[in-house]
Amino acid sequence: HAIQERFGFISEQAVHWVANKLELQPINVLELVTFYPMFQKRPVGKWHLKVCRTLSCALAGSHKIHRHYCEKLGLNPQAHGPQTTKDGKFTVEFVECLADCGRAPVLMCNETLHGNVTEQKAGEILEDCQ
Repeated sequence: HAIQERFGFISEQAVHWVANKLELQPINVLELVTFYPMFQKRPVGKWHLKVCRTLSCALAGSHKIHRHYCEKLGLNPQAHGPQTTKDGKFTVEFVECLADCGRAPVLMCNETLHGNVTEQKAGEILEDCQ
């Protein structure tokens, strides 16, 4: 967490450094970095929009929210993994469970969790980031 907070992402070099300090194999650290959505392997935009894609959110329309953001920001809604706008301002990413299934669909904008997100509400969240 400290590396993520300081640098904004966890590089391959950082994975090896942490593994060495903890006397682990780098794969043991990389497994954690790639599993949890709060860790990033590349720099992300100033505004990181994480849209939940697990079952309750998918059934409630999270794919529409993801597509809405991609179309508004000029990103590819079919691409896998996080995508950052050319100006580095926004990153849009589908993530696994954000642990608020009762308010599906949910998304996080940086560290703020939003529930019951409609396309209109998604647009308002994006406007607040401007």
